Amino acid sequence: MSSHIVNAMTVDVEDYFHVTAFANDIKRDDWSSLDYRAEKNTERVLQIFSDTKIKATFFVLGWIAKKSPNLIKKIYAEGHEVACHGMTHQLVYRQTQEVFLQETRDAKLLLEDLISDAVVGYRAASYSIIQRSIWALDILEGLGFKYDSSIFPIRHDIYGMPHSPRFPFYPTASQLLEIPLTTVEVLGCRLPCGGGGYFRILPYILFRAGLNRVNQNDKMPGVFYFHPWEIDDIQPRIKTGLLSRFRHYHNLSYTAERLLRLIKDFSWDRMDEVFMKSSSLKVPERFALANRPG
Repeated sequence: MSSHIVNAMTVDVEDYFHVTAFANDIKRDDWSSLDYRAEKNTERVLQIFSDTKIKATFFVLGWIAKKSPNLIKKIYAEGHEVACHGMTHQLVYRQTQEVFLQETRDAKLLLEDLISDAVVGYRAASYSIIQRSIWALDILEGLGFKYDSSIFPIRHDIYGMPHSPRFPFYPTASQLLEIPLTTVEVLGCRLPCGGGGYFRILPYILFRAGLNRVNQNDKMPGVFYFHPWEIDDIQPRIKTGLLSRFRHYHNLSYTAERLLRLIKDFSWDRMDEVFMKSSSLKVPERFALANRPG
């Protein structure tokens, strides 16, 4: 459909019990005793990508890397980019700067040790780099990351920086490239078009139209994301609130089918290939995040 524009396919490698929606229902100390499904589900994702001959970026949670080191090696060996998703899936704005620094450093070093290569990309748990946690960008740059994909330029109850740019930019005086999650602008309103729950809940035809609009009208690549647990319809059901239950479980049985349609309808590659190595992209602007309202 948009063969001249290559979009970024990304996977946030975490398990169903790591999600922020269940943080009040599942204690972190209980994670190790729960049914661990991330490895099998990620293997299935790898098979989908192998069958469709695309490469992707896997933002790997350090907790997963410790539990399944060979899985991370396999992701890398199959030609995908291994990037960092933190250590324990905690919201950045609920961490101190010291804890964030330590956890992120530990996760980055763990991944680099497993793949014997540099890890240059980062994505925060639940896109939790927001106005009051933009200090995290300086820490990421100091740790040697080349790009971040943690800012979602929309309004949301958990995350979001609605006044930040829709497309890649450099925070003022920074060399760290920020690659926001994809939104589509309709009648002056920004609507999410990046994946996850939005991809499962919205009719596929609307999602496809939104991404096509970004490619054709904005002449820019999109960033798509999903989680391995989103193709797992038989995962355990957690007792939680109605909203969290809807966000997490709605249309799980259709995700794999929709993903295959999306892969067929658009062109895909790794984040670093799409945004760090392409010579056809617009020159990223500089934007002073600290001077804008959140």
